[in-house]
Amino acid sequence: MFTKPEKRGKGIASNVLIELENWVKEMNYKVCILETCKKQLEAIRLHGENGHKLIPNYVQYKGMNNSGCYSLEIKKMILKKVTCSF
Repeated sequence: MFTKPEKRGKGIASNVLIELENWVKEMNYKVCILETCKKQLEAIRLHGENGHKLIPNYVQYKGMNNSGCYSLEIKKMILKKVTCSF
């Protein structure tokens, strides 16, 4: 996902992550794994703020120095609400 610079800070990316997490819970998966470019500092911060942990790069990202992979363990089955001001 990508949020245009002028639209950042409004909760759009956080809401996409919330909906992704809700979908993962509904599918009964235990872990959600995401990838981002290491140059996307805002994305890295967003992952950290949402409890994602940096993990070794997986499959297609192995050996790619510009990629960072993140994991989020899905522990609770409580779905989160999305709120946002566009």
